[in-house]
Amino acid sequence: MSVIAPFASKRRLHLLQDMEGTPLDLFIIGGGITGAGIALDAAARGMKVGLIDMQDFAAGTSSRSTKLVHGGLRYLKQLDIGVVAEVGKERAIVYENGPHVTTPERMLLPIYKEGTFGRFSTSLGLKIYDFLAGVKRVERRRMLNAEETLAQEPLLRREGLQGGGYYVEYRTDDARLTLEVLKEAAAHGALAVNYACLERFSYEEGRVVGAEIADVLSGRVVRVRARRVVNAAGPWVDTLRQLDGSKQGKRLLLTKGVHLVVDQRRFPLSQAVYFDTQDGRMMFAIPRDGKTYIGTTDTEYAGDMTHPRMTEPDRQYLLDAVNGMFPELRVTEEDIESSWAGIRPLIYEEGKGPSEISRKDEIWQSDSGLITIAGGKLTGYRKMAETVVDRVAAQLEEEAGRRFLPCRTKELPISGGHAGGAASFQSYVEKKTSEGVSLGLPRELAAQWAACYGSNVDRLYELVKNQAAEGIASSGVVEAVKAVQDSEALEAKGANAAVAEEAEIIPPTAKTETAEEPAAAPRVSDAAGLPLEVSVPLLYAMEYEMAVTLEDFFVRRTGAVLFNIDWVRKWKEPAAVYMALYLDWSSEEQARYLEQLEKQLHDAVVPEDAVEG
Repeated sequence: MSVIAPFASKRRLHLLQDMEGTPLDLFIIGGGITGAGIALDAAARGMKVGLIDMQDFAAGTSSRSTKLVHGGLRYLKQLDIGVVAEVGKERAIVYENGPHVTTPERMLLPIYKEGTFGRFSTSLGLKIYDFLAGVKRVERRRMLNAEETLAQEPLLRREGLQGGGYYVEYRTDDARLTLEVLKEAAAHGALAVNYACLERFSYEEGRVVGAEIADVLSGRVVRVRARRVVNAAGPWVDTLRQLDGSKQGKRLLLTKGVHLVVDQRRFPLSQAVYFDTQDGRMMFAIPRDGKTYIGTTDTEYAGDMTHPRMTEPDRQYLLDAVNGMFPELRVTEEDIESSWAGIRPLIYEEGKGPSEISRKDEIWQSDSGLITIAGGKLTGYRKMAETVVDRVAAQLEEEAGRRFLPCRTKELPISGGHAGGAASFQSYVEKKTSEGVSLGLPRELAAQWAACYGSNVDRLYELVKNQAAEGIASSGVVEAVKAVQDSEALEAKGANAAVAEEAEIIPPTAKTETAEEPAAAPRVSDAAGLPLEVSVPLLYAMEYEMAVTLEDFFVRRTGAVLFNIDWVRKWKEPAAVYMALYLDWSSEEQARYLEQLEKQLHDAVVPEDAVEG
C-alpha cells in the first residue's frame, strides 16, 4: 500500500477520528489565514491542535483579497500609525518565510494636481512609511517627476500629472499562502480538516470544552474536546458568538471588495499602480501572469457570505475608475475575463464609512471562555496568531501548570519555504528548473512549478518520475481527452468507465475513504487524458493539499478561474473524470462538483444582478 501523505484528501476521515480521540489543547474554527496562522504558531510551540473549516481552506476572505502583503500606506493617510508600523514589518517576515508565495512588487503612486496626494505629502508620507515599516534600503521610496513617472507607466493619464512616488509592496497568492501555512502546521502535528462544519459547542459548568462537528462530505458527526476554543471564522465570527450566546458589545461590519481581471493584451500595464479615484478612495491595478487585475470596491454588505458576487454597479465603478486613470484604454465590460468578490470582516465603528474604518484586529473572550479574533489584515496574520497563542499559553499554564515554547514563527519557513531564504530563492528556482528539465519537462513549466511550489517541487518531480516509469507520454493521451470531451451524452458513471477503458484504467469498484483504511493512491497513469501541466498539480493537490472538489483545484490550488479561465474550460471535464476515479465519486457527486465549477465560471463574468436572456 502506498503511503498516504499527512495532508491528503483521503486522510480527512482519519484526521476527524484523531480529533475525536485526542483531547486537544486548542481547537480552531476557521481555515482562513488567521486560523491557519494560529494553528501553526500553537503546533510549533508543542500544543495539540485541531482546526476545521465548513468550506475549503481559504474559501472565504483569504482567497478573495487584493493579493498583496503590503505595509498599509493607505492607513498612514488615516493616521493609523500602529497598523502601518506593525504590518509593514510583518510583510518582510512573510516574504522571508515563504518567498514562493510572496514576491516584491514595485508600486507607482502617480501624483496629480487635483489628486488626494500632493508631491510634498507623498514624499513625506513615503519617508515616514519607510521608517515605520523598517523598509530595506534597496526598497525605499524614490520620488519621480512627471516624465519619469510616464516612463514607468506610459498608459497613465497625462493631464495634471506632476510626478509620482515609487516604492515596494509584496504581491502574494493569498489562497496558496494560507494552504502553505496550514501544511506547515500539519507537519508540526496539527490536525486540519476542510468541509467540516461546527454544529454546536459543548459546555461543562458554563465553560466551552469542545464542539460537535459534522463532516459535510460524508455526514459523519464527531465530538471534539479541547482546553481552549478559538473562533477565527472571519465574516462568520459573530455567527459563532451568537451560537455561544455571547454576541454583545462590539460587532462586525461586513464590507465587500470586488476585483476585475482583464487580459494584458487589452490592458498592457507595465507597472503596478496605486491611484486615487474621483471619490477619494484608493485603487490598485496590478499585472500578474499575463493579466491585469483591478480593485477594489468597498461597500457595506449584508448578502450571502459564502458566495459574494460582483454586481453591475460594482463593475461600472471599477471600469469608470480605470478609464479615468488610463483614458486611452477604454476598457469595457466585454474585456472582463474574470472577477472575484471578497468580504472584509471589519470591527464596526460608529459614524465611520467602510473605507474609514481601521483594519486593526481585536481579541474578545466570552464568559464561556470562547476566544474570538476579529478584524485584522492578511499581512498581519502571523502577529495576530502570536497574540492569540500567547493568551492561550498563559491561560493553560495558569490553569493546568503546562508550559509551552515561546513563539517560533518569526523565523519558521512555511511549507514550500524551506529553500534557503528569500535572498537565495531565485538561484534555488534556477537549480530546480534545471532538475525539471533533466526529467524531460519544458523549461517554462519546470520554472513555473519551482517558483510556485518552492521546496515542495520535489514532490511534483516524483510524480513526473512515476509517469515516466509507467511509460505515459507527457503530452497525455489525445484519444482519452477526446473521449472525455465528447462524453456529455453519457451518464457520468458511464463516462468514467469509457475513459478508463480507453486509457486501460481499472476504475475503483468500492468506496475507499473510510476511517479504518484509506486506499492506496492510484497510479499516476490514471491521469491519462491530461497533460503533465494539469495531471501532476492535480494529483499533488489531492495527495498533499486536501483538494476534494474541482473548485478546490481550479480556484484555490491554482487560481486558474481567476487568471487562466480558458485553461479551466479546456480541462474541467477530463479533470472531473480523474478526480472521480481517484476519490471514487458517484455519478451524482461528479455531476454536482462539475456543476459547482460551472457556476464559478459563470459567476466570474456575469454580475449577480444581470438580467440573462
